[in-house]
Amino acid sequence: MKFSYKFSNLLGTIYRNGNLVFTADGNTVISPVGNRITLYDLKNHKSRTLSLESRYNYTNLALSPDGCLMIAVNEIGDAQLISMVSCTVIHRHKFQTGVQCVCFSPDGNYFAVGRANLVFIFCTPGEITGEYNPFVLKRSFLGGYDDITWLDWSTDSKLLAIGCRDNSTKICAINRVRNFRTYNLNGHTDAIVSCFFELNSFHLNTVSRNGQLCLWECSLEPSDLTEADQNTQPECKRKTAKQLGAQDESEDDIENVIEKQIQQNDNDVLQDDSINGEKIRKAHPFYYKKLGRHYLANEPRKEQHDALLTAANYNRKTKVLVVAFSTGAFYLYELPDVNLIHSLSISEYPISAALFNYTGDWVALASREIGQLLVWEWQSEQYIMKQQGHSSEMTCIAYSPDGQYIATGGEDSKVKLWNTQSSFCFVTFVEHTSGVTAVQFSRNKKFLVSSSLDGTVRAFDVIRYRNFRTFTSPNPAQFACVAVDYSGDLVVAGGQDIFDIFLWSVKTGKLLEIISGHEGPVASVAFSPIATSSTLVSGSWDKTVKIWNCLESNSEHETIDTLSDVTCVAFNPTSDEIAVATLSGNITIFDIKSAAQVTTIEGRADLGSGRLETDIVTAKKNAGSNYFSTIEYSADGQCILAAGRSTNICIYQVRGAILLKKFTITQNYSLDGLHEFINRKHLSEFGNMALVEQRDEFEGRKVTIRLPGVRKGDMSSRRLQLEVRVYCVRFAPTGQAFAAAGTEGLCIYELDKGVVFDPFDLSLEVTPKAAHEALKNLQYTKALVVSLKLSDSNLVTLVLERVPYKDVELICSDLSPEFVQHLLHHLAELLQSTPHIEFYLYWCFCLLTTHGSRDSVFQHTALLELHENISQKYEMINKICDYNKYTLLVLLDKANFHENKLNIDDGFPHPNNEDSDYELLLIKHQDNQAMECEISYDSEE
Repeated sequence: MKFSYKFSNLLGTIYRNGNLVFTADGNTVISPVGNRITLYDLKNHKSRTLSLESRYNYTNLALSPDGCLMIAVNEIGDAQLISMVSCTVIHRHKFQTGVQCVCFSPDGNYFAVGRANLVFIFCTPGEITGEYNPFVLKRSFLGGYDDITWLDWSTDSKLLAIGCRDNSTKICAINRVRNFRTYNLNGHTDAIVSCFFELNSFHLNTVSRNGQLCLWECSLEPSDLTEADQNTQPECKRKTAKQLGAQDESEDDIENVIEKQIQQNDNDVLQDDSINGEKIRKAHPFYYKKLGRHYLANEPRKEQHDALLTAANYNRKTKVLVVAFSTGAFYLYELPDVNLIHSLSISEYPISAALFNYTGDWVALASREIGQLLVWEWQSEQYIMKQQGHSSEMTCIAYSPDGQYIATGGEDSKVKLWNTQSSFCFVTFVEHTSGVTAVQFSRNKKFLVSSSLDGTVRAFDVIRYRNFRTFTSPNPAQFACVAVDYSGDLVVAGGQDIFDIFLWSVKTGKLLEIISGHEGPVASVAFSPIATSSTLVSGSWDKTVKIWNCLESNSEHETIDTLSDVTCVAFNPTSDEIAVATLSGNITIFDIKSAAQVTTIEGRADLGSGRLETDIVTAKKNAGSNYFSTIEYSADGQCILAAGRSTNICIYQVRGAILLKKFTITQNYSLDGLHEFINRKHLSEFGNMALVEQRDEFEGRKVTIRLPGVRKGDMSSRRLQLEVRVYCVRFAPTGQAFAAAGTEGLCIYELDKGVVFDPFDLSLEVTPKAAHEALKNLQYTKALVVSLKLSDSNLVTLVLERVPYKDVELICSDLSPEFVQHLLHHLAELLQSTPHIEFYLYWCFCLLTTHGSRDSVFQHTALLELHENISQKYEMINKICDYNKYTLLVLLDKANFHENKLNIDDGFPHPNNEDSDYELLLIKHQDNQAMECEISYDSEE
């Protein structure tokens, strides 16, 4: 088994916090998801998450106009310069505090960063500017008296509009201009949310938090703005940097010195342009005139007095403005007439971000509270994309038998189905009324079952997307686990408050039996994966594991003592063994036939240690209480995947009871439980500040610390910090990937498909040259064997495609069983991307029919991988055929119309004529006219 798993994708979390970014073509939207970045391809309906991550959650993203560079800033001010070509971090820069906004100039030469009330202009590294040093400061501005909320560039990249929280907007020039002075726009009564320049103009539109829109007209056109001599500006900058290099001054002092130098240079320019000793300007004065003030969505907001404008965006080409409010509604206005053209309410929660794409056809909206992201085409009023993750923790996951789908259940009482290829959620079941505790697919993939704390077990049809069975108990019970047998006829669930196991029939929905015997909550149940067995294993907090036979009417069972509370049980898919995880931190392997212990894996020390903010004990003491809460066997039964209340996921070898590899699921220090020591800045003379209660004005209203025994963050607290934890891990049926549901979402890890030299049965004669010589001599079997020994995918593909179609069956029969498994694995991989579908399907057919009768020739994982890839090809071709079906019908009808018209012109009887010899005459006529008549359908048209 290979262990080169690497992070591949992130599902279940769509949007966390920050702004959205569209690519230059407008087909991809980029969303910050915690400390990772996800790209949603709206054209191909796929999503992918970049493998890079930050130490804290991202809050600001900015993409260069050419789409090659992206700047991502996290919540503590760490900026990363990312290459979108290689998807790697080029440079890191540390700001003193958090950054409010980042924006690239339209020409791509500069990017502006707003931090507190300061604005910094940096040169963009690359061929455009000729500057390859990252984060080279060109200029800085003092934005206002409060924090900066928005930055916007003019179309010619000469002016920068700075919106502030102090209700003002400041217009600044990047380079020194003769007839321009920094200009302030006042007139709003609340904080500025957004400000936008018009296309090819200096006219400005500003939007405030209370819904006011102000339209400003500039006295100058872009052509009237002339830049002064630029040689003095770099000298000024160098002089300032030299002066400040010897002194340790703040950035406010830097700004003051720069402004004084620029003002002195402007006076010098005015003195040079004087006539008769008087300072005059040769160009027109620069000023703004307010054209009007409008109150957006005033009537709907009168009904809700606390409604605030939370996001706004403006498309310069279409002159359409979108404004979003804290009520979950957004409105589209046409400027400058401010005509309402569209309105829609998407939820009851505030909209955190709104953004137009380049063409202005799509608008992306995101809500932080519910983790929702949607793209709306306002002209046709259709959803291009509507995705929403679980609003609370994702507690359980399950792979479909072919590995195409993943089912997830969360504490928000929802069950979601995700496509592993597109990474999109395509259906959500909302029938449960409380948290979902477990989900599992049937073996035929036609339905899945889920257990919940609402006292029901529900069966959902995966094909028709409906809840067709609801299983309940005679007395209300909270179900903590669920399992389906091999045949898919029986469903069993264990109670959390009633210590019984309930067995139902899927076909009738009736309760067949109540299995009693446990004296504590049933933590986990599992059916035997063997088709001929009906063995059921259950683990409980009463420190026992019981083995039941579900086909018997009585409750006879065998009990195994584990000396500690059981947290999870799992069946070996290839043998009669079970793995049991307990609170002691160990994983014990038992043989269910003899009830004997096979081996024990001691993994408490492998989970790692972390310390919460409010912990009294140290991280080393916390490590003593760690345990595995979820375990899963690999498809071949040789390894176990285990995780728990930690950031680590461990893979153990069963026979050797050793740790093979450890994965760290996240490095996000915005979550709680990653630090080993308490930061000294959080310590005071009173002790740890996280343990000090901070209440509101009136006693007893709100307490920010966590109550004793509470393991989850309080959503009503001002200091919300979720705890790092892995709730569930599952191997993909093919063994090529595994999924882990944790605090960050659903993380997918896949085997690295890079260039890896992994040969077998290697000798001196096995070389690529030998394979090519064998092909040249038409020795196809030898060439195929050599390429399989080298495990070179390109070489195997070359050999397979050189083999004649008629010789495929003969070569498959000549292969020895040791090469059949490797060839089937390569064929399964080739079916993912090759256009020669029929050719490779014939290879698979010959291989399976020739060697399928032998036992243990094909591994279960290879067959599942082949089944998964064939199913994907079938769905893809099925969609294409459905799309082209009506087009083909139209073409056939058109051809029949021309044929009937030709028959009428030649005196041939019409098909409607009731002539018994019509078919015979038609055949004769076609034979006579086949060589004489040539028809051009284009000329007929």
